[in-house]
Amino acid sequence: MKESSQILLSAKNLSHSFDYPLFHDIDIAIHKRESIAVLGISGSGKSTLLHILATLLKPQKGTVSFEHKDMYTLKDKQLLEIRRNQIGIIFQSHYLFKGFSVLENLKISSLISNKKVDTSLIEKLKITPTLKQNVAELSGGQQQRVSIARVMIKKPKLIFADEPTGNLDRETANDIMDVMLEYTKENNGGLFIVTHDEKIAAKCNTIYRLKDKRLVPVIL
Repeated sequence: MKESSQILLSAKNLSHSFDYPLFHDIDIAIHKRESIAVLGISGSGKSTLLHILATLLKPQKGTVSFEHKDMYTLKDKQLLEIRRNQIGIIFQSHYLFKGFSVLENLKISSLISNKKVDTSLIEKLKITPTLKQNVAELSGGQQQRVSIARVMIKKPKLIFADEPTGNLDRETANDIMDVMLEYTKENNGGLFIVTHDEKIAAKCNTIYRLKDKRLVPVIL
């Protein structure tokens, strides 16, 4: 059993529904140096679970604790500080600032988080040649690399990634996963991804399938 001191985030008794129940009474913890993948069909509630854990959506039932603090009882300013400095969220859509160069997009993240632009990270993500280009000129794979770099420049303790490789070729998907996994280990961080891709999920330490409103551990 992993020690509680190694827990970065824990959730207890999570339940949520929209037009129909998505999941109920889910318990999950993300530990230091742990990577977790959640598989599931469209509409099963994977992204909703990620949004709840990543401070974006208050659960209808249950608690989410970060560093032993129940996040959804904190004041808005405190929650914003956690979201800004401790948590990084990577979406399938890139949400880059159009009309700006790659470097300008990265500098915006750097300024907000008060962290330096990490040149070694830029090299690992293979976007050094694109720094002066407008992000609108980049391919989908390049834009995704930039969006990941923008998140990781913040040096978050937890990275949440919603289908981060969904529109990428296999080689690019593997490259991006390898960079995120390396970051997680080197920084005693945590990685939580939701994906349809079992090959990507298999790279993680812990794998679940969201099925019949429950998280079921799986081995791939």
